[in-house]
Amino acid sequence: MVLLCPTANGLCKLLTICDEYAAEHGLVYNVKKSEMIVFRARGKKPLDGPPVTLMGTKLKSVSQFKYLGHIVTADLLDNCEFERERRALAVRCNMLARRFARCTKEVKITLFKAFCQTFYTCSLWRSYSQRTYNALRVQYNNAFRMLMGLPRFCSASTMFAQAGVDDFYAIIRKRTASMLDRVRRSVNSILVAIKDRPSCSLFRHWIHLHVLGAKNQFFQ
Repeated sequence: MVLLCPTANGLCKLLTICDEYAAEHGLVYNVKKSEMIVFRARGKKPLDGPPVTLMGTKLKSVSQFKYLGHIVTADLLDNCEFERERRALAVRCNMLARRFARCTKEVKITLFKAFCQTFYTCSLWRSYSQRTYNALRVQYNNAFRMLMGLPRFCSASTMFAQAGVDDFYAIIRKRTASMLDRVRRSVNSILVAIKDRPSCSLFRHWIHLHVLGAKNQFFQ
C-alpha cells in the first residue's frame, strides 16, 4: 500500500486513519517494512515537518525504494532504474549466449526478443542523464552482437535491420506509444486529467521520444 500526500501533516492524518482502521479490524502493520520518502524539488531543500509515525513507531526515511519492480528516488531521477535495467540485461544476455551458443539464428533471435526487449516500466522513464541512457542502449546493442556472434564494432542499425529486430529507439517508442494509448482510453479520473493536458511533462516527454527517436534512426 502506498500513501501520497503533498505535506507531512496530511500524511500524518492518512496514517492516523490507517491506525484507527487497524485497531477496529484487528490488523497489525509491519512497521519494519514501512518506509517514507520525501520527494525533493530541484534546487530546494525540504522543510522539517512533524515526525511521521505508524502505530506509534517513527517511519524510516529513505532516499529510494523499489515499488512494483521500479526504483523510485527522492530526486525523481531514473538513472538508478537505467542502471538496474542495464545490469539485468547483461545477466540475461550472458545466460543466453552461454546456454544457446549452438542454436540456429532464428532461435537466437526469438530468445533475444523474449528475454532482452522487455525494459519493464520504460514508458515511465522521464528524467535521466544522456550518459545513463546511452549506456543502456550500448548494452542492448552489445547483447545482440554477443548472442549472434557478430563483430564488436559492426553497425548496429544494419545488424538489426538484417535480422528484422527492433533497435533500442524503436522499442522505447513502441512502449511509450502503447502507454499513451492506454492512458487516452482510460476512464480513471487522474489519467483523464493527464490525457487532456498536452502541457503535462510526461506527455511532452512521450512526444519528444518519438521525435528524437525518428531523428536518431534517420541519421544512423
